[in-house]
Amino acid sequence: MNIILFGPPGAGKGTQSKYLVKKLNGYQISTGDILREEIKKDTLIGKKIITNMNEGKFVSDEIVNSLLKNHVFDPKKKEKLIFDGYPRSLSQAKNLDLLLNSSNQKIDYIFFLNVDKETIVERIKKRKILEKRSDDDLETILKRYDTYIDTTKPVLEYYSKNSNFHEIDGSMEIDEITNKIETFLNV
Repeated sequence: MNIILFGPPGAGKGTQSKYLVKKLNGYQISTGDILREEIKKDTLIGKKIITNMNEGKFVSDEIVNSLLKNHVFDPKKKEKLIFDGYPRSLSQAKNLDLLLNSSNQKIDYIFFLNVDKETIVERIKKRKILEKRSDDDLETILKRYDTYIDTTKPVLEYYSKNSNFHEIDGSMEIDEITNKIETFLNV
């Protein structure tokens, strides 16, 4: 079973995807984690990524798509992918469709965690203290949120027409969101 979780930064995608990984014996595909790993390796791509992140920009689709391809084609991950924050743009959504079709896979469920800006700001403030993430300063988050809204509207329109698309109130408590997801999955 392949699942997409998307929503603005701080919506709880990571929390829910970690839960689903355990519950479904799946593999979390977090572009944020993949990008941070590339930064940690201090590669040329990693340096481009850190510049974009610090400026509140999204990393180019070309970079993200190339890093993602290996995960989609990994035989042990087939039909066990939990996409956390990908796709973020219409071109990424179309790229994912191509990758999945090429590997004889599909998306079974799409969950959109819808959260307002004020809730996001409060969550990010807490996350910055708890997780000590360098990309969690308020100014960067506000830029990322605005960029997210502008960039992902077409993604929302693209997926919302699918029968496997489910919008969930991401401002609910973690357990409530988890329970809502479970009702759709019937697990």
